[in-house]
Amino acid sequence: MQSNHLLLEEPIRMASILESSKSSFFPAMTKIVGTLGPKSRSVEVISGCLKAGMSVARFDFSWGNPKYHQETLENLKAAVKTTKKLCAVMLDTVGPELQVVNKSGNPISLLADGFVILTPDQEQEASSEVLPINFDGLSKAVKHGDTIFVGQYLFTGSETTSVWLEVSEVKGNDVVCVIKNSATLAGSLFTLHASQIRIELPTLSDKDKEVISTWGVQNKIDFLSLSYTRHAEDVRNAREYLSKLGDLYQTQIFAKIENIEGLIHFDEILQEADGIILSRGNLGIDLPPEKAFHLRRADKLSCREIVLMWGLEKPSFKSHSLTWGQLDGKSSSFPCSMERTTDLKEKENFARCPKSLSFTANEFTSLLLAIYANLLHWPLLGINALHLVFLFQKAALYKCNMAGKPAVVTRVVDSMTDNLRPTRAEATDVANAVLDGSDAILLGAETLRGLYPVETISIVGKICAEAEKVFNQDLYFKKTVKYVGEPMTHLESIASSAVRAAIKVKASVIICFTSSGRAARLIAKYRPTMPVLSVVIPRLKTNQLKWSFSGAFEARQSLVVRGLFPMLADPRHAAESTSSTNESILKVALDHGKASGVIKSHDRVVICQKVGDASVVKIIELED
Repeated sequence: MQSNHLLLEEPIRMASILESSKSSFFPAMTKIVGTLGPKSRSVEVISGCLKAGMSVARFDFSWGNPKYHQETLENLKAAVKTTKKLCAVMLDTVGPELQVVNKSGNPISLLADGFVILTPDQEQEASSEVLPINFDGLSKAVKHGDTIFVGQYLFTGSETTSVWLEVSEVKGNDVVCVIKNSATLAGSLFTLHASQIRIELPTLSDKDKEVISTWGVQNKIDFLSLSYTRHAEDVRNAREYLSKLGDLYQTQIFAKIENIEGLIHFDEILQEADGIILSRGNLGIDLPPEKAFHLRRADKLSCREIVLMWGLEKPSFKSHSLTWGQLDGKSSSFPCSMERTTDLKEKENFARCPKSLSFTANEFTSLLLAIYANLLHWPLLGINALHLVFLFQKAALYKCNMAGKPAVVTRVVDSMTDNLRPTRAEATDVANAVLDGSDAILLGAETLRGLYPVETISIVGKICAEAEKVFNQDLYFKKTVKYVGEPMTHLESIASSAVRAAIKVKASVIICFTSSGRAARLIAKYRPTMPVLSVVIPRLKTNQLKWSFSGAFEARQSLVVRGLFPMLADPRHAAESTSSTNESILKVALDHGKASGVIKSHDRVVICQKVGDASVVKIIELED
């Protein structure tokens, strides 16, 4: 868990905080994914979203039909032409999502301490007594005491729009639940989430496959958001399916981590996926709140409780100078190891850890600081359960950063669904997501049905831009180089050298010539403080029936990577270009940078390109 790279070490001048933010062609290095829906599907509103900073448009197929989404997409295309802002398309699958069906669409009032029946009989009318669901196996999956949440689209956490149920008993195929809070469910469709319960449904459903093979193929989607990814096999199966659908073999798969099962298998999922989406809304309700906020506990916690809470078989220290005994003021020490134990006998011995080894919340905070300071190593996510969402976010983002794969964080400004300004806690949450290493922020209900979609994108972008100013890039760069180790691959060496050179000469921009987009993504992996202009040079390809150019996919897929801003080169320039054509493309890129306001006279620019078989990093200084 690498967290001490988040902030610049030098203090921030208070006067600088009061300075007004300067407008820029690129609102922030961190990207924004906006979900398009009822409140954000007109050409006018979408144009506003693009100008405010949205670079990826998400289409959520858990509601609405393909025709509805196609109309929205056509409006997006019109807005892109009008604004001249490139935008990628993300298709979000339904997956094994459970839904409550309210055919009448009438509001349903549920009162605390009452009872409601969840039934698979969809012929019944939804009411305060009965909620029909789209899954007939719920009664076999749950038991007395299990927790179920129901809400519209996404859980807001508000007691008036989502309801918390507790299973009272199972009667045949029906599940009788106690209502824990009063709520009014409005709309025709609600999401149902059974906390920490495995639902025996495929990750890629038949409905998902139908949508992908029709709507997805027709529109050549850039990203597939694979909802409820639970295993690496889910990603492999989705990729195999996409490979059979023409151009969709190029579509990138983002694994959406939404429950404990996906969290446990995070490492394997990350290896297979092209990117990760941390669905904190569902994760937040899949985990007990007392686990998610253990830092607030003032009572004594035993070492054994803490370790079991994290799901670790035993802790492991990077430094033998730090012991549990020192943390709780006792002399007892704990086993030291760099690996999780798998020996059953050793586990049994560990389970008999004396509960007298306990410490207060302040001492627990010291433990977390020890982890952040790298004194303590713990096996990231290769665990039985992880019950600290905020720690998972930091660990997961760090892993994605080191792997050079985009990480997207959700659920940051829920209150802006109905309000023009975020809360202080939400603004801080956005900033922390940036400092933790997020590539993009995903807005769901805030733009889909929120009252202020354009304003929400604008404000989130401004918060991201401010957080980026205090991101400690120097320390992050050193840690990334150390993590990669030596010998570096040829491309990794070129990418890190380009970033190092750009920082040393205070370049205003890095320009990277690329065909696949890989070189540009590697440069962005090192988080340069300046924008990276990715000049995608198209390649001529054929399927033996017709000729076509590649490049559009690669350019749009850069739009989810932090700090990366793509532009398509003239397709008349071959991939293996000569020196003269390289100069021609460079001039176009420089003109684009000048028009965007990121390049000015006398600025220094770092160029990363391939000349023949050699990769070259060069520095140029612009004249008047």
